[in-house]
Amino acid sequence: MIIRSDETIDVPTPTGPMRCHVVRPAVPGRYPGVVFFSEIYQVTGPIRRLAATVAGHGYLVAVPEVYHEHEAPGTALGYDQAGTDRGNALKFAKPVADFDADAAAVIGALAHHPACTGRLATLGVCLGGHLAYRAALDPRVSAAACFYPTDIHSGTLGAGRADDSLARMAELKAEALFVFGRQDPHVPFAGRQAIRARLEEAGATYAWHEVNAAHAFLRDEGPRYDPALAVQALGWMLGLFDRVLLRG
Repeated sequence: MIIRSDETIDVPTPTGPMRCHVVRPAVPGRYPGVVFFSEIYQVTGPIRRLAATVAGHGYLVAVPEVYHEHEAPGTALGYDQAGTDRGNALKFAKPVADFDADAAAVIGALAHHPACTGRLATLGVCLGGHLAYRAALDPRVSAAACFYPTDIHSGTLGAGRADDSLARMAELKAEALFVFGRQDPHVPFAGRQAIRARLEEAGATYAWHEVNAAHAFLRDEGPRYDPALAVQALGWMLGLFDRVLLRG
């Protein structure tokens, strides 16, 4: 499916306008919406290409700039030490309540977009995997795909490094997909066990995959990219979205 990726919208939030990049099928129509939360580097080339992949399967994808309060619109941090340091610093400077307010705002904007059917999912990688999970606590969201989400097991997202993501697991009514790399030092075995145990305790509807890969194995730049596993993992995501958003 041919797509268009030249659209942006500035979504009002309590801390100022948030630039969102919209990628969608070029054919006029209405499509299910997917809020795609990026890693700590914001909307980079790999993030844009992944958004295009999702849109090409018949979805309206919105990618918010997660650090809009701190960076000028359109800013993408580099995949280098400086970019990593800046992205991590902002991850621990921004209050969790502001991440949540941003999620509510973009979910509302996407739900009312003229090209959206109103059926919604969330997607995220790394930091974005955590944000996709938290956004899926919103009852408007029907499905969530969380790839190697950081800080859920440790409760260390945001200012003060004291989020309540594990404690709120019982609020998760969306069907969820969790995918982790077993060689990912950011979410070690004990951390993965803690997340899955809490999902079971909460009675969540979810699928769980652990693959032999490093952190950020979906990112199509750098030495950790695993193309074969990326195709497989995206298949799990698209299967979920197809069943819940298109057929559900």
